[in-house]
Amino acid sequence: MCLTNDEESAVPATDLAAQRVHILYTDHHGWLYNWLRRKLGNTCDAADLAHDTFLRVMASRQIPLQLGEEPRALLTYIAKGLVIDHWRRQDVERAYLEALAHLPEAEVPSPETRLIIIDALMRIDAMLTSLSGRTREIFLLAQLDGLTLQQIAERTQTPVITVRRHIHKALVACMAVV
Repeated sequence: MCLTNDEESAVPATDLAAQRVHILYTDHHGWLYNWLRRKLGNTCDAADLAHDTFLRVMASRQIPLQLGEEPRALLTYIAKGLVIDHWRRQDVERAYLEALAHLPEAEVPSPETRLIIIDALMRIDAMLTSLSGRTREIFLLAQLDGLTLQQIAERTQTPVITVRRHIHKALVACMAVV
């Protein structure tokens, strides 16, 4: 269903955006859901990500005036990012649950606490991913291996002042996550 230019100008912008999303949804939701179901092999996750894809379109505040001849390209682009995020979350959750398996029963956190921790781990993962490879490497050498600035400088063959700058950049990124 397409509106003519005269009809479009008579409709308030918010109503027009809602109509565009409605048309996009009715025309392509089934296709997107099936594409995601094949990709994920899970109907529940496919339904969730299809829903999230349309939420992203609606939240973008810039619903394309003309979706063009390839609206599925837009939906696929958004959905691919959500699939990657989904897989990354599964990997983080799996690693966390494996670590919990080694704890005594009394020390295992509640499901609510686990969810909070997994969300925090996802934010940390996103922050680390946003850093350059060099900054991430230097930061992890300091935080996980406990190396001093001098030790990191020697290991990476980088001046101490540069090591300090990389760690500062990573710490600023950490503060942005909080």
